[in-house]
Amino acid sequence: MRRLGFLIRKEFISFRRNKFLPRLIFVFPIVIMLIVPLVSNMEVRGVRVAVVDEDDSQMSHVIVSHIEACSSLSIVLMGQSYREALSSLEQGRVDVIVSLPPDMERLLMNGLLPKIRIDANSVNSTKSAIGTQYVVAAITSGIAEMGVIAMAADMARITSVRYFYNETLDYRHYMIPAFIIIIVLLVCCFIPALNLVSEKEKGTIEQINVTPVTRMEFTLSKLIPYWLIGIVVLTEAILTVGVVYGLWPTGSVGAIYLAAMLFAFAMSGFAIAVANISDTMQQCIFVLFFFIMLFMLMSGLLTPLSSMPQWAQWLTVMFPPRWFVQIMRAVYLRGTTIAELSSAYWALTALAMSFGVLAAVSYRKQS
Repeated sequence: MRRLGFLIRKEFISFRRNKFLPRLIFVFPIVIMLIVPLVSNMEVRGVRVAVVDEDDSQMSHVIVSHIEACSSLSIVLMGQSYREALSSLEQGRVDVIVSLPPDMERLLMNGLLPKIRIDANSVNSTKSAIGTQYVVAAITSGIAEMGVIAMAADMARITSVRYFYNETLDYRHYMIPAFIIIIVLLVCCFIPALNLVSEKEKGTIEQINVTPVTRMEFTLSKLIPYWLIGIVVLTEAILTVGVVYGLWPTGSVGAIYLAAMLFAFAMSGFAIAVANISDTMQQCIFVLFFFIMLFMLMSGLLTPLSSMPQWAQWLTVMFPPRWFVQIMRAVYLRGTTIAELSSAYWALTALAMSFGVLAAVSYRKQS
């Protein structure tokens, strides 16, 4: 324990003397949490609509007014030429074309349903799918206002929708826990690994190799400081999000910190194992970059696990971010307790121990 204490002290002294890392640790989380939630918004807005009004009736004008009233839709072309609207769609100036057919009002008044054509540019499938839903809703509300489809108005009056856990449907509330995880992931992966590889390149690690320091003592001396730094980074991110966006954890903060400690220990162990088998800084960066991209894309950070193939879902069981994402979103938004998430905590514990042992085993002393 005494040797371990000296080794940890050495790591903190080395960290403090570094001119860049302390600034990075304290500035990086704050800047990321101030900027990324503002620019990384998956809400569909600014859908450009072209309206081809071949009916030119009171009903078509009401429908157009409802489309204009939708904050997510913007009419950029209005006319009676479908060829002109299609040309704009092909050139990327329009996202959706709404074609109101001739005699639409007369047919509706006689109880018939005319065919209202909607064409969408589906290069961006998410924008086209949600954008067309907005257009359909605007058309339906416009027809209902004219009293033609009474059922649409009745349904609007008798139905009541209630949203749990994210009442405002703010997409940032769903993604902010993921951004916090990404920050902890980057800090606990890159910094300890690059620190160890830099010691290899400078030759200072040879001084450790000729001492009686054991593998476990050496590994713990590399893990514990950056494990503590990960907790500091997490605290900065939580405070920044709470003060700036007003989003505080609904559940226990202790549940978040317990998961973060296990996650930071697991990712630091993984990073140390990669550094132990890397000879150069470039080699270490490329290997870590590959795995970090894999973790972010296959752990539910950016896309739901349920949309992945079954084999990929089984593969993610070995990824620590998968379990930390589950815990963070459940505790942050739903107030879930540690007992209810016990399986995720046990999985993180097992992965933390496994990667810690891997880091110790992969260290080779060469005197």
